[in-house]
Amino acid sequence: MTLPQFRFHPDPIATGAIKKSDKACQCCGKARGYIYTASFYSRDNVTDICPWCISDGSAAKKYDGSFVDDYPLLEAGIPMALIIEICERTPGFVSWQQEIWQTHCDTACEFHGDAEKHELEKWDNDSLQQFLTEQMLDEKLWEAIVQHYEKGGDPAIYKFKCPICGKFIYSIDFS
Repeated sequence: MTLPQFRFHPDPIATGAIKKSDKACQCCGKARGYIYTASFYSRDNVTDICPWCISDGSAAKKYDGSFVDDYPLLEAGIPMALIIEICERTPGFVSWQQEIWQTHCDTACEFHGDAEKHELEKWDNDSLQQFLTEQMLDEKLWEAIVQHYEKGGDPAIYKFKCPICGKFIYSIDFS
């Protein structure tokens, strides 16, 4: 069975947001071979949602829920249609604190999972300084972070890509 495509989360299996599973979806009742593994915000205790019920918006509608916090997207001023697509029809991602979906060029970025250590070590000085300023980090702390960084660890460094200009946007999250 072919998974639905998510414009802003192009490979949710690689990022760990969706995994193979024999569980039945709580929304549609079908066992389709895959289940969502990240956060879903709802008053109901919903733990097993299939990618199809995410993609068509039925899980968000049925449980009056969201896969991502809309506040950072609203603050960024991107169009409401994109906010709804991200929050109600796109798999979220596991984060230590509240996830913050990144934006650039007045649009939502694609989520590409945790950054690789070799990517972080290759940043030029301008990119590094911009990141440190945006994330309110000093260089000494950054050096320690990169030295001990492990993909999927703490801290986590998330990688996003702007679909307009192709620039990679990174954010950091600590437990």
